[in-house]
Amino acid sequence: MAINFPTSKTIHRWRPTAWLKVAGDDAEIFLQGQFSNDLRGLAVGAGAVYGLWLDVKGRVLADSFVLRGDAGKSAGANPGFWVGSYFSAATVIRDRLESHVIADDVTIEDQTASWAAVSLLGPEAGRLGAEQYLPRDGAFSSLVFSGRRTREENTEWVFPIAAGETVRQLFAGLPELDATAMERQRIAAGIPAVPADVGPGDLPNEGGLDRDAISYTKGCYLGQEVMARLKSMGRVRRRLLRVTGIASEFPARPAALFLGERKVGELRSAVKAESGGFTGLAMLSLMHLEPAVSLAFGANGEPAVQLEDGP
Repeated sequence: MAINFPTSKTIHRWRPTAWLKVAGDDAEIFLQGQFSNDLRGLAVGAGAVYGLWLDVKGRVLADSFVLRGDAGKSAGANPGFWVGSYFSAATVIRDRLESHVIADDVTIEDQTASWAAVSLLGPEAGRLGAEQYLPRDGAFSSLVFSGRRTREENTEWVFPIAAGETVRQLFAGLPELDATAMERQRIAAGIPAVPADVGPGDLPNEGGLDRDAISYTKGCYLGQEVMARLKSMGRVRRRLLRVTGIASEFPARPAALFLGERKVGELRSAVKAESGGFTGLAMLSLMHLEPAVSLAFGANGEPAVQLEDGP
């Protein structure tokens, strides 16, 4: 039976690129020592914490949400954790975690192939996507948490792929956003995709991820010393900025961007704009840039990209 959602809601159907189960008596301590954000106080059903998996130099290997889940154990048992991502590969996160498991009682299981998800977007998406409409008949288990699709309220509902038809019926009749439309919203909001926009060659602060994904008070974790130094410095030399393109066509990403004969960065994400041309995110050096400057795809090339955000 379909849910009678307000017509202002839209949905986006997606599949996680990573959905890992991390369990064991040492899982909480282990993840707290590896993740860039603070997991203390995270309870079953209490949503998710967003953060990063960094290397020792503070570079971004992957991002994810971390949730405390019900592993189906008896009451009082350690419920374990779920680690899920929109874009970062399961193999990257799993390899990063397993490389630091030494004598810990921790197991990491890749369940990505068994899970699917729906994003619910629009006013009061959090309330409408969670306690009101979760199935209460025990048909299947699901996980609900606040998403990072836009700067507005949005909720992720992740469920076993075997329950796909049930979920399809629940959301029947709601307008759907395809991948291109969802990408437009993400780029318009300036939200980085990891690793496409901010990856192994980049620092979190260069993509603005320090605001949401980094804890400066939780104590030690891999990459923490670099994050502390960056905080004390107060500024990075590159920044992920929104850009628009004149033509609807654009080269494969990452695409080098030039100011005159000087390479100043790369176009990392791009999608055709509804009004023509394209919109995207570019990692750019803050030196030599001015507001509304035009950039080219080749040295001394024709202007092709306009800077939308101030450097």
